[in-house]
Amino acid sequence: MMSVGPANTDLGAVMERLGRNAVAAASVLALAGTAAKNAALSVAAAAIRGGTARILEANARDMSAARAAHLTGALLERLALDESRIESMARGIEDVMTLPDPIGTTAAEWLRPNGLRIQRVRVPLGVIGIIYESRPNVTADAGALCLKSGNAVILRGGSESCHSNAAIHASLLEGLKAADLPADSIQLVPTTDRAAVGYMLAGMTDYIDVIVPRGGKSLVARVQQEARVPVIGHLEGNCHVYVDHDADVRMAQSIALNAKMRRTGICGAAETLLIDRACIDTHLAPIVRTLLDAGCEVRGDAIVQRADARVHAASEEDWYTEYLDAVIAARVVDGVDGAIGHIAKYGSAHTESIVTENEATAERFLQRVDSAIVLHNASTQFADGGEFGMGAEIGISTDRFHARGPVGVEQLTSYKYLVRGSGQIRP
Repeated sequence: MMSVGPANTDLGAVMERLGRNAVAAASVLALAGTAAKNAALSVAAAAIRGGTARILEANARDMSAARAAHLTGALLERLALDESRIESMARGIEDVMTLPDPIGTTAAEWLRPNGLRIQRVRVPLGVIGIIYESRPNVTADAGALCLKSGNAVILRGGSESCHSNAAIHASLLEGLKAADLPADSIQLVPTTDRAAVGYMLAGMTDYIDVIVPRGGKSLVARVQQEARVPVIGHLEGNCHVYVDHDADVRMAQSIALNAKMRRTGICGAAETLLIDRACIDTHLAPIVRTLLDAGCEVRGDAIVQRADARVHAASEEDWYTEYLDAVIAARVVDGVDGAIGHIAKYGSAHTESIVTENEATAERFLQRVDSAIVLHNASTQFADGGEFGMGAEIGISTDRFHARGPVGVEQLTSYKYLVRGSGQIRP
């Protein structure tokens, strides 16, 4: 098993070796058949289930160290594993296994007047570097998605989850070995030295084709600033729920509560609640009370504060804030256009939801809000590749090129053109 101990005395050599091995593995994976990839995933899922006790023991070591280091509640919640979460990891791998293999599929095909037949076919990206914090499940999700899409991957998890990541990675290696695929297809950086991140961002351009960050704002900002290869990801998840005057109040209560409180530490958690001015007499107090009674701190504008004495005053900064905690900002807006304007100014283009029974209003919101994911009458916590039927994801992208929204198997591919002729030359 890979070491998760102190930094290697020659980190550069270690990272170079990871890069060379990944490139070699990628060349094999690009040509691997669907049956071999699925066999590896099947064994890996079984190994994770069979290794539940081992994974929980490793996670307990990480949790103990994290508490001693006074990590925030949000980070502890992301780090923690239990039998249910381990089972979810195994099911996620199996879901990826059942997805169609995108590699080699023809996206488009046409015949030119000169007789040339042109096809656009999907191919892997190559070597993907994934840098992530806290969430050990990313090890399983990323490994599975990259394998199914024919990409080699170099995983660099956070030091706070190093033992959990190593235990999960060992299960993935069992799958690769059973399917006779290169063990270097899924590599885990074998050191907690933070300098390894710098190597991945700027020192491995000969090996890594794309970087995917998963973590807090500071990590993602560093990756976006320092990376010398393309980056897929998002900086913040400042997500909104807008309650329209035509919303069913009970539905609005349920959606607002779930969007904020189901899991407060994920990027799809709602951070701002917007209420239509036209329904403050009927909708505002019940929704705010539901959140407060559930233990959520509400920071509101003057009107929201009058709805319940427990509401704190919101500052301008609150409208921009991704709390990742049991805190939500709330304000009154002038109808759907007021909500659209607020989101355009303060949002992070991640995920937004409208609650309304008016289809025309919903359509206006869906079409005019320029975020990666826009929902109608549903919780923002559905911003998840698994919930989209994509098996799993390695993140949500707010980019406007290549991949947007959940990044799954298909989003981890590119394409090339195959052109077949019969002796044509260009005049």
